[in-house]
Amino acid sequence: MAYQFLKGLSAITCLVLLSACAVQPTPREAAALKEMPELVPIPAAIFFIGSTEPDRETAYRIDEQEYGSSVTRNQGWYEYELPAQKTRSQRFFITKTPITNYQYGAFIRDTNRESPDVDIVDWNSYGISHPFESTRKYAWDQNGYPTGRDEHPVVLVNYFDAQAYAQWLSVKTGKYWRLPTEEEWELAARGLDGRSYPWGNNFNPAKANTADLGPHDTMPVGSFPRGASPFGVLDMAGQVYEWTRTPGEKGRMTVKGGAWDDRGCGVCRAAARHHRRADMKHTLIGFRLVQEWR
Repeated sequence: MAYQFLKGLSAITCLVLLSACAVQPTPREAAALKEMPELVPIPAAIFFIGSTEPDRETAYRIDEQEYGSSVTRNQGWYEYELPAQKTRSQRFFITKTPITNYQYGAFIRDTNRESPDVDIVDWNSYGISHPFESTRKYAWDQNGYPTGRDEHPVVLVNYFDAQAYAQWLSVKTGKYWRLPTEEEWELAARGLDGRSYPWGNNFNPAKANTADLGPHDTMPVGSFPRGASPFGVLDMAGQVYEWTRTPGEKGRMTVKGGAWDDRGCGVCRAAARHHRRADMKHTLIGFRLVQEWR
């Protein structure tokens, strides 16, 4: 009887081992899977977007407490937000995290498009406070993205680069990929109830990559699972601003989400928005994509 038991156990073990081997992808398959952004389904919904005057006042007070001054109030950072309202969206998929250097690298190899970088003349033309030297650790070279940053969000990409990546991915997969609208982005970030942040109405620096706790740099995407939105989308507060397809003022495009060097964090609210030149390549701006549900 013991022999029969051991014989049966041995057969089961072999089957388990064979099954395990059968599901292990080859290195090439594993690389292809890593290149493909993970998607989260967002249902068709009626939901809240934008902010009220009390929402914006709260954001200014948060910033004043953190910065010790009224710099964001004086510059009217939150006066351009959409007014609080209900709107409707069809269902769609959105990438769970921002597009990574590794994922963008496949696009660069296939298309020979210019790698993420910015020259000092263009950088100075943006009129921003960050010194040009701060961009160098994010810039790609002939060998690709900076060492150790494969899972960090790609930055130093402008609106047109993001569009080109979406078009390439559409051809590659036979699905329609594009940048999200501001409304789609807000739905994915705050769910149906119009909350201020993906996790609720109060900012928590332990749930996002911001300057409140550091490391004052981009981080591997998905590093803050506790900061997930109601749909399970990650990195929608802090980390990097994200391009949307929604036009802003003076021919600029809308970016959302706040970034790793923000603190407070009024600008990390889902309703907050900045307008940036479509050709801007910044260390604080990346992107994620929508795949239409067809």
